[in-house]
Formats: sequence, C-alpha cells, structure tokens
Amino acid sequence: MKRIVITGGSGFVGTNFIKYLKDEYEVILVNLRYKAYCLPNEGCEAIVHLAGKAHDLKNITNPEDYYQANFELTKELYDAFLRSNIENFFFISSVKAVSDSPVDILTENYLPAPQTHYGKSKLKAEQYIQKQPLPQGKSYYILRPCMIHGPGNKGNLNLLYKLISMAIPYPLASFSNKRSFLSVENLCFIIKEIFEGGDIISGVYNVADDESLSTNEVVALLAQAQNKTPRLINIPKSLIICLAKIGDKLHLPLTTERLQKLTENYVVSNKKIKDALKKELPLSTREGILKTARSFKDA
Repeated sequence: MKRIVITGGSGFVGTNFIKYLKDEYEVILVNLRYKAYCLPNEGCEAIVHLAGKAHDLKNITNPEDYYQANFELTKELYDAFLRSNIENFFFISSVKAVSDSPVDILTENYLPAPQTHYGKSKLKAEQYIQKQPLPQGKSYYILRPCMIHGPGNKGNLNLLYKLISMAIPYPLASFSNKRSFLSVENLCFIIKEIFEGGDIISGVYNVADDESLSTNEVVALLAQAQNKTPRLINIPKSLIICLAKIGDKLHLPLTTERLQKLTENYVVSNKKIKDALKKELPLSTREGILKTARSFKDA
C-alpha cells in the first residue's frame, strides 16, 4: 500500500483528508511538537504539511506563536524532507500570506503584503521553501487556500447556519460583496491529483472553488439546505458599522473583524491550478456550500 505523511491530522482539513484517502494510502501521522520524529524513506508518496497556528479572531495569541508554528516548524520539516527520499512536499499556506483585503482578483502574481502575524508567518515559510535548492526528482507545492469549509467546519458558515435555524433574520443584506470559498473536498482532490499526476511543476498555487458568491447568496443556500426561506434585512450600513465597533468593546458576536469577513470582497483566481490539473473540480461552489450545510444538520 502507498504511504503518505501528514502533519495536523487531527485538525479540520486533516481529518477530512484522511477520510478522503480511505483505503488507498497508509497514512503516517507526524507530530512536529515531538522533536524526535523521523520521516520514512521508502514507499512514501508525499508529505502534506497541514499543521500550523490558525488566525486567532480574538487577537489574544502571542505573535511569536505564529512564527514558531507556521515558520520554524515548517522550516524544520522541509529540511527533513530535503534529506529524505520523499519526492513531494505540500505546504498548506493561505491567501492571507498575500493580502488581507485585496483590491482586485487575487492571482499568484499579486504582490504579497500581509498585515497580520498569521499572514506574515505563512509568507515567511513560503519564502524559505522557495529559496532552498531543490534536489533533482523532488517537488514542492505551496497551496494558498481561501476560506475552507466542509464537515466539521466551525467558522462563519456555522454561525450563519445557526442564525437561520433559529429563524433569526440576516441583518447585513445591505452589504453587497463577492468572495471565494473552497470546499474541503475540492482541496483534498487537488492535493491527491497533484501527487498522483507527477507532472505538475513546483510552485505556488491559489486554491479556490470556481464561482465567487455574495454572503446574501450563501445565506440563501444555507436556508435552502434547511428547507427554509431566507430572511434578509437591509439595515443601513452606517448603523451596522457602529454596532460592530460597540461589539469590539463589549466582546459581542458582531465585531468589526467579523463584519469585514462577512461583507468584504475577496475573490481568488484558481486558473493556474486548474490549468495545471487539466481537470474540473468535483464540486461546484454551490454544491460545496450545500454539502457543508447538510453536514451541520447531521452533526
């Protein structure tokens, strides 16, 4: 049986990826906090590095923790990969390594200018990987996903789903936006296709579903999954912004950062990775959102 090394196997993406591989691969889980870890040298297809420090929306994380988890441990693992016989290395970075609020469609040519320690630590790891001489026969793939969702997701989609299930109207309908999403199933498909295909060149690839959606469209899909009619309220934007600022001070569910995430434009191009794969993604954006919503119901 073919083998694959995974870090972060207990996380949201990791648990979904392990299920996706099913009985095709022997999964070797590596805990980077355990300094005595070693990598297998024989029969291993790839290292998929999922472990890291996620963006802390409450802003209580020590900045150094991001650099330790997202850069130092990635550096250590990549150095071990270069010494091993394993051919493929996947680093799951983030679009936040490039921009927190892009003014245009985000492509791989967009000049990186992250504003948070999370984004800066991811970019630092990317740059380290790209600067190291790559031995013949080895490849690296830096994947920059946008907002990932799927079974086990606990982000803003879950919050919206709960609001709809309680028949609470969505109060931000006055905001018009477009943003990209990524079904975890499409991410798993892309990773597996790359290391099984064997002919995709090393580099940086944005990862997103094909279609961008407004938050109002997402609310409608989440309501559809519950057989409900979406309830949208057009409260003036100025009032919502004031309420979000109050939420910052009183630690309420609506804060300026959460408001930005729900209403900002953040469109990511997946053209480069799709051109490389020469295949369509398994799920459309809408199918992926509906599948995620139905997983909330079954949870």
